[in-house]
Amino acid sequence: MTEVRREVFGQMPQEEGGGVVEKFVLKSDTVKVEILSLGCIIAALETKDRDGKFSDVVLGFDTLEGYTRKHPFFGAVVGRVANRIAKGRFTVEGKEYQLFLNNGPNSLHGGARGFDKVLWSPQVLPNGVCFFRLSPDGEESYPGDLKVWVTYTLSGGELAVNYRAQTSKTTPINLTNHAYFNLAGQGSQDVYDHEISIEADAYLPVDDTKIPTGEVAAVQGTGFDLRQPVELGKHLQKFHLDGFDHNFCLQQAQARRLAARARHPPTGRAMEVYTTQPGIQFYTGNNLDGSLKGKGAVVYPKHSAFCLETQNWPDAVNKPHFPSALLRPGEEYNHTTWLLFNAA
Repeated sequence: MTEVRREVFGQMPQEEGGGVVEKFVLKSDTVKVEILSLGCIIAALETKDRDGKFSDVVLGFDTLEGYTRKHPFFGAVVGRVANRIAKGRFTVEGKEYQLFLNNGPNSLHGGARGFDKVLWSPQVLPNGVCFFRLSPDGEESYPGDLKVWVTYTLSGGELAVNYRAQTSKTTPINLTNHAYFNLAGQGSQDVYDHEISIEADAYLPVDDTKIPTGEVAAVQGTGFDLRQPVELGKHLQKFHLDGFDHNFCLQQAQARRLAARARHPPTGRAMEVYTTQPGIQFYTGNNLDGSLKGKGAVVYPKHSAFCLETQNWPDAVNKPHFPSALLRPGEEYNHTTWLLFNAA
């Protein structure tokens, strides 16, 4: 049985439009997750180690104030388009759109005020919570009124996140959750002792602004071959990598399939990621720099967490040979990701 509780988390500042931010606590025997109505943010996720001890394994803040200041999308749902769009520009049905540039020369995670920075309308379910919002035509320069539903449900050790959307005009869309994980417990210094595997035969090389070059490259014989578990710290050293911030190409299928596994041998905690999406962005917190004080007043240095963001391939709206990122009127965008936590 999943227990669902709602409580007030804080009040948005007036300059952000005011409004009450609620927190929804979903609790099973093995997992407890806290989700905010601001940005559908996963603010805490507690899971057991092999001795049955709970620890919070996601980065974030203790108070609303942390989330209303600039932060690297901790735990948030990002959109309308997650990841980067080259030069913030795309053309749909003959019309060119120019987005806000918030990541060097590119647009990242929905622009200046993306889905992570707005209040969503919650509805409590027997085993979770469904958030809704209408992103109006022209919001962040995207076309079409977009209705979006994000549903979190908890069943035993499995957290499911379902994303649905419908539009009034053809629009690019790519939704994901940007949780930062450290299975040793948030506040641990690094993730070098984690074992990671990703079920991908190919990845997308990127230019120096992190935009895919268009090549779909085989992982075989490279540092991107994570098909067998690697110990992260040793692997980065071996291949002289500063970290990962790359899309791995999953099998093209709408069915649920295993995308990635992360394991922390010292505690026994493990997480499996299943999805219907065609890609997964593996990011090792390269831009964390110890300047942010997180939960319990700990700082988050470089490589102190990793993200496994299930999504479409980055800049797909500008790359015709990538899986299509366009949603048309009369269609429904519908993807699910499942995070399965266990300990052994």
